[in-house]
Amino acid sequence: MSGTERPDVWVGHVTLRTAALDASESFMKDIGMRGIFRGDDVAVLELRGGTHLVLLRDAVATLEDAGFDLMVEDLEAAHQTFRERGQEVTDIQRGRIHDSFQVVEPGGNRITFNSTHVKDHERV
Repeated sequence: MSGTERPDVWVGHVTLRTAALDASESFMKDIGMRGIFRGDDVAVLELRGGTHLVLLRDAVATLEDAGFDLMVEDLEAAHQTFRERGQEVTDIQRGRIHDSFQVVEPGGNRITFNSTHVKDHERV
């Protein structure tokens, strides 16, 4: 790979445990993920680039940081949308590489949202 092409590998699946599967699934769809599969104890959603988020029902899941972060094209607009929806959201933190904020999704997981650094904002 020369560095100017799309990378040869990507993340296939990430998981998130939630005590509120229905609400977590709805939240993820509301922020732009596409539903792929729904079972009694699992929901699979697709992100840009083909990565799948696997939501797993877990009655004893507790508030914690998600093991991943998400990137959006317009961080300020996303932040404002979460506030308008009444979500628990932190202030935007300005960073060297990314600006970011955190949201607590309905299942109690804190998810960091970052500004994009995708080369030339290419859509993948």
